[in-house]
Amino acid sequence: MRTFGLDEKFIASYKDRPVAWGPLGEFVYLRTYSRRIEEENRNEKWYETVRRVVEGVFSIQQDHCRKLKLPWKPHKAQKSAQIMYDKIFNFKFLPPGRGLWMMGTDFIIEKGSAALNNCGFVSTIDIETRGSLAFTWTMDALMLGVGIGFDTKGAGKCTIRQPRPADGLSFTVPDTREGWVEALGLTLDAYFLGQKMPEFDFSNIRPYGAPIRGFGGVASGPDPLIRLIDSVKKLLDSKIGHELTSTDIVDLMNMIGVCVVAGNVRRSAEIAIGAHDDQDYVTMKDYNLFPEEMKTHRWASNNSVFAEIGKTDYEKIARSIALNGEPGIVWLSNIRKYGRLKDTVYNADKLAMGVNPCGEQTLESMELCCLVETFPSLHKNYEEYRETLKSAYLYAKSVTLLPTHWEETNAILMKNRRIGTSQSGIIDAFVRHGRREMLQWCDKGYTYLRELDDIYSDWLCIPKSIKITSVKPSGSVSLLPGVSPGIHYPHSEYYIRRVRIASNSPLVEALRKAGYKIEYSIYGSTEEEKKKTSVIEFPVHEKFFDRKKADVSIWEQVKNCVDYQYYWADNNVSITVTFKENEKKDIARVLSAFEESLKAISMLPLTENGYQQMPYEEITKEVYEERIKNLKPVDFSFVTTTPEGEKFCDGESCSL
Repeated sequence: MRTFGLDEKFIASYKDRPVAWGPLGEFVYLRTYSRRIEEENRNEKWYETVRRVVEGVFSIQQDHCRKLKLPWKPHKAQKSAQIMYDKIFNFKFLPPGRGLWMMGTDFIIEKGSAALNNCGFVSTIDIETRGSLAFTWTMDALMLGVGIGFDTKGAGKCTIRQPRPADGLSFTVPDTREGWVEALGLTLDAYFLGQKMPEFDFSNIRPYGAPIRGFGGVASGPDPLIRLIDSVKKLLDSKIGHELTSTDIVDLMNMIGVCVVAGNVRRSAEIAIGAHDDQDYVTMKDYNLFPEEMKTHRWASNNSVFAEIGKTDYEKIARSIALNGEPGIVWLSNIRKYGRLKDTVYNADKLAMGVNPCGEQTLESMELCCLVETFPSLHKNYEEYRETLKSAYLYAKSVTLLPTHWEETNAILMKNRRIGTSQSGIIDAFVRHGRREMLQWCDKGYTYLRELDDIYSDWLCIPKSIKITSVKPSGSVSLLPGVSPGIHYPHSEYYIRRVRIASNSPLVEALRKAGYKIEYSIYGSTEEEKKKTSVIEFPVHEKFFDRKKADVSIWEQVKNCVDYQYYWADNNVSITVTFKENEKKDIARVLSAFEESLKAISMLPLTENGYQQMPYEEITKEVYEERIKNLKPVDFSFVTTTPEGEKFCDGESCSL
């Protein structure tokens, strides 16, 4: 229950205000973030979502102060909350998608803050003593929609044992997230620690299609969990007497990810990070080298490597990247030594072990992090942006006041208080304000955020945040205001953006009546299967446009990343650098040239395969104008939906 309330007259003044949605903005909001108001049989409106979020943030602050008997000034809080409300309503900044979905709900009060955090990381390095913990923690987090990174450092540290017979031991799996996680843990520890393998009873798990209260969505039935347990047994039965390998670790984690996706979290996000010189790991996604049964999950694996400055063979890595865009690269030494690269070596993050799936957050093992997104291109000047930074910071810092349901995670969160104040639409901002000007905004803005952290950490009587800034890749959130995602260049000035959605969604009919082109998916095993999914085409014009992806060299993209790592991000900059055919020869040179200036990077071939129903399709200005001239305003007033919620790390490139 929210304990803080915004002034009713203030809220009333926003009730009928127009919202500056991007071309896909209102559709994405209704599909993903507008929660059902069951007692009124309708969905939230934007002004109501913003209210829930802001009241949730200030309720957290107020409850914290009251619990610790700290000063709380209602008038000052009301003024600050109203500023935050206006900033979110007008897209000056936005909470992460997870915050739009979950902040201010009773679920957070009852279950803890895990569902408010974007991402986490866990190491397998202590697997010989802790058994299944890294895997069960990952499954639990993924089921809450938290994107998880993991390493393969547990390879060679555990010998797979023959599970002991059940001897009458049975386990009736509870119809809860915790029950699914416990079933996995019992299975893994039978092999890791030689414990008894129970007989599992899945009869209490609710059937397919039943509603999931609290978090939202509908149940998958027990089948995904049954398949997971069977897959784990099949893999580990073949390994008895042998040491657990890096590829075994990745296979197990990917099996968990597939289960979570099938279990109706819809999408999940994982990243594996292995040693750059581990040949089995580096080649594990080569279709010609792995067994047929692995094709159910290895195709979805998102693999990166830890690189070592002065010791890594970038030519070898570049050859692999040139083929399929993998592996991504993480420089752990830079992550541990530096905040911003502009600042001196401070080694405050010496316990960091890896990154989240999209690579923007430095993380210790079992640490989570909350990110928040600002849009500098939607600001007139630095003074306006500076005011926005305060509200954005307050959102993220407030999330650190709430514990999760994991004690070890809480110990790290409360020590580090790590947050990620991010920017999106960076390329748009370069066009509107100038590249040099934006780097100055970054430098001044970072200094200001550090000043804020001194003030508010002292007031709240908590540690200052170990790191406070990053650049996230963005996904659905940047679509609400219609800015380019993260630090990436737009597809083109004019293009068609295609979105897939269930054909029975009421949003489809609303868009059809407004004149949007909609067709059934051409992909599916049967005609009936194809008709279950509709593809909606949105014509898009990039307002602040200079150049598209294909016009920008690999060197310039990496330089943008290096400069933001220098002036802005004390965590990391998430970037997927696209390269053309004639730039493949430059990949190794780029990595070698900038290995001391980067913390993480991924690369992807820039291809136009010309397949049907592509997510992006470049069009001319004339085609765009022809497309939009007959479009009518979309009437969503009659629409009631059951939104998905943000259930994955908010970046399209890192979702499973």
